[in-house]
Amino acid sequence: MFDTCGPTQTPDDIDIDALREKYLHERDKRLRPEGSKQYLELKDDFAEFAEVDPHTPVTPRTPIDEDIDVAVLGGGITGLLAGAYLKKAGVDDVHIIEMGGDFGGVWYWNRFPGIQCDNDAYCYIPMLEELGYLPSKKFADGAEIYEHCRRIAKHFGLYDGAILSTQVRTARWDETIKRWRLTTNRADDIRARFVVMAQGSFNRPKLPGIPGLKDFTGHMFHSARWDYDYTGGDANGGLHKLHDKRVALVGTGATGVQLVPHLGRDARHLFVFQRTPSSVDVRGNEPTDPQWAASLRPGWQEQRKRNFHRWSPLGEGAVFDEPDLVCDFWTELGRNLTARIAAAEDPASLTVEQIMAIREEEDYKVMERLRRRVDELVDDPETAEALKPYYRFMCKRPCSNDEYLPTFNRPNVTLVDVSESKGVERLTEKGIVAGGVEYEVDCVIFASGFEITTDISRRYAIDVIEGRDGLSLFDHWRDSYKSLHGMTSRGFPNQFFTGFIQGGVAGNTTAMLEQQAEHIAYIVSEAIARRAVTVEPSQQAQDDWVRTIRETSIDATEFAVSCTPGYYNNEGGGGGEGIRSAIGDPFMPGFYVFDDLLKQWRAKGDLDGLVLENFDG
Repeated sequence: MFDTCGPTQTPDDIDIDALREKYLHERDKRLRPEGSKQYLELKDDFAEFAEVDPHTPVTPRTPIDEDIDVAVLGGGITGLLAGAYLKKAGVDDVHIIEMGGDFGGVWYWNRFPGIQCDNDAYCYIPMLEELGYLPSKKFADGAEIYEHCRRIAKHFGLYDGAILSTQVRTARWDETIKRWRLTTNRADDIRARFVVMAQGSFNRPKLPGIPGLKDFTGHMFHSARWDYDYTGGDANGGLHKLHDKRVALVGTGATGVQLVPHLGRDARHLFVFQRTPSSVDVRGNEPTDPQWAASLRPGWQEQRKRNFHRWSPLGEGAVFDEPDLVCDFWTELGRNLTARIAAAEDPASLTVEQIMAIREEEDYKVMERLRRRVDELVDDPETAEALKPYYRFMCKRPCSNDEYLPTFNRPNVTLVDVSESKGVERLTEKGIVAGGVEYEVDCVIFASGFEITTDISRRYAIDVIEGRDGLSLFDHWRDSYKSLHGMTSRGFPNQFFTGFIQGGVAGNTTAMLEQQAEHIAYIVSEAIARRAVTVEPSQQAQDDWVRTIRETSIDATEFAVSCTPGYYNNEGGGGGEGIRSAIGDPFMPGFYVFDDLLKQWRAKGDLDGLVLENFDG
């Protein structure tokens, strides 16, 4: 099932200089001056797109008024790992506050037809060995991942203190009681000794700010809040209520790629509005081989995660001392680069610049292979050309799907290319206008993504976060992150951060989240054991870490600027925001170098760089 693999066959007959010009031309026609501000924040008139839970009715309850030890804000994989590691560290009074009616985060909210993880489930799904579970296939269905999230919560007793169907509105440090005061949409007053920010990257949906959104009289929803009452069916498809409906899908990123086969199969007519095509490779989603499963030995998941990271685009680039165990579209570029270097007359003599030039060439070849795959699968030449991705491999999230491209051969599916107009022009009472043409539809579905590289105030979806002396986190981090290890920040005592800030970045995001959860749990447990009232970094330690980040950084601005606009580069940096990376401000020497750094820091046992204020002064 998972034999090791070598390099792929990619085209040699390409003109890289011509393609480079083509890439820039395709980027330029999609750039918008307002950058990420082209998207609406889902509040006020548009709050219903994000805050109405289609899965769990909200049960009335008495407002909570109590003191707790730890509040974890967010019940997705990030919050679950934070809660699990806190429990493992002996911290029992843990309360996860989650807007949804259950744990799961992105896997709770997103239940659209066809949803699967789009990287190796044996790496992505955390705590498989610890909980004795193995995914049913390489790219697990969303329902399976959601159930595993619930399995983690049950295993670690996280339901006991959970505060579900609740959204935190403000978080303010109260110096008089040395606690965080949390207010919610349910009139709660929760006073937490420690707060862990665990909202996750795919926390908050966003909408394109299309004129006329309120004019459309048909049905509308975001893919992250799928309306099966309207479509019929379930996550496996069978959207029988759409058989007489004309449906518009706005967005062709990772979600759109999974949606199109189901909508095209079941709707009377599907109009797919595409600004930028995704790269779509072979999926080849196989069930888990029982013989392979039986061959696994203790430690297999950590080994696989490390292997995937090394071969992935965020890893080492070329790997000579171990085979690629994952063998999919995420690791292809690493395999091809490794083979090219190995075939050089004197591999050891190659300079970094020469290796990067080889990598760029292999990047162009992989993307050309993907473009020619479009020609093989899509019958209409004009449609095929519009579906071809003209940008570097990691400019936009890579995708894989075996049914997406052939769906455009169906007579009831129309691709509407809106690249020249930089998006949909407007909505009318009856439909969508693009390219001066009105497409009358009964339903508009937005697969328009999440608040990932927008302002941090939008990403956290909390109105106020104020630390000591009323310092706003949104102001404090407006221009750049300031932290120690990406997890604590001066002026925000007893508050801990997760995600892409100033830490290690793995090819497998959940490995990063688990690393952070373990480290945060250690600090919290030590602060409690040492009877500390507060813990936060010293100014010197924070300054030193920020300096370390700066001195070891690799300037990828040129690459990001050359990319097609999207959430990976903050929509090209318009609106005065500049380029903002989806991976934050990372520690560039490497994820596992950072992991060793944290382990050594914990092994010293002196909480170096942190300032503790004790009960006894």
